[in-house]
Amino acid sequence: MASEGASSKEVQAETLIQPNTSNHYRVGRHDLPLSCPLPGMYLWNSHPKVYLPIETTGRAKCPYCSTSYELVDKDRADGAGQVG
Repeated sequence: MASEGASSKEVQAETLIQPNTSNHYRVGRHDLPLSCPLPGMYLWNSHPKVYLPIETTGRAKCPYCSTSYELVDKDRADGAGQVG
């Protein structure tokens, strides 16, 4: 039974995103409220969770790790169509 637990941990580890491995992430409205690290990232070896205001400008930068975020469907919620 111990091997079954190890297998599920390995599968879980494969699905989580390593934090701070990319300098730029494109996010959508479904990711709001935006936080860094993102919910799917490992947290134990990263910085404290911080919420980033991205709704107004469509861009945000984390004060801890300098990762930048771009809101790719910013205008879609306003009825103007998708950015890009």
